[in-house]
Amino acid sequence: MSDSLVIIPTYNEIENIESIVRAVLSLHKPFDLLIIDDNSPDHTADKVKLLQREFPDRLFLEQRAKKSGLGTAYVHGFKWALDRNYQLIFEMDADFSHNPNDLEKLYDACHFGNADVAIGSRYVTGVNVVNWPLSRVLMSYFASVYVKLITGMKIHDATAGFVCYKSEVLRSMNLDKIKFIGYAFQIEMKYRAFVNKFKITEVPIIFTDRTKGQSKMSNAIITEAVFGVISLRISHLFKRL
Repeated sequence: MSDSLVIIPTYNEIENIESIVRAVLSLHKPFDLLIIDDNSPDHTADKVKLLQREFPDRLFLEQRAKKSGLGTAYVHGFKWALDRNYQLIFEMDADFSHNPNDLEKLYDACHFGNADVAIGSRYVTGVNVVNWPLSRVLMSYFASVYVKLITGMKIHDATAGFVCYKSEVLRSMNLDKIKFIGYAFQIEMKYRAFVNKFKITEVPIIFTDRTKGQSKMSNAIITEAVFGVISLRISHLFKRL
């Protein structure tokens, strides 16, 4: 058993799932991998089950009854990981927008460095995004600027979904009180770590937009993020976070 678990939520990722599983499990640093599938109609979970025959001790699958949101999928995965005493727990997308090779950079920042949370950051050394339209780059970049202004966090990429947490960070949180499911979930996790005085480090990565499958972005997710940040700040001020 590895000390590190990568969590990848999936919904209709049949075009990417085998490639991403093999890429993660072939790294020099051994990671275990947990796929959390929300009953994908394209049978993503069935493909994972076939791959489990090849990687029986390293590839795990949790199936949920319906599409319930990114945040709840990660909370499910965090609890699963903590129950099995993993020391480092990673968030990662299935679509190769996060380069699997960069997992080792995040691992090094937490295991060998002094980080409690390591963020794969698109903006810490400029704008490192490939194949996004300018409108989406600007929306993402200024979302992080907005988060800085409201929360006081000195994080360049607050909505990043490529993250490593030490287990003690997740154990410090009441995971049942995590409120948000989209971009706001990513912000909430970082903010909770921030207010609990954990060390957060940004590791520069190059983010490449998916070439297969469909984005899960929606107007509801954007709206949640805009108003969720204000809600988080108010909750902290009134000591309800």
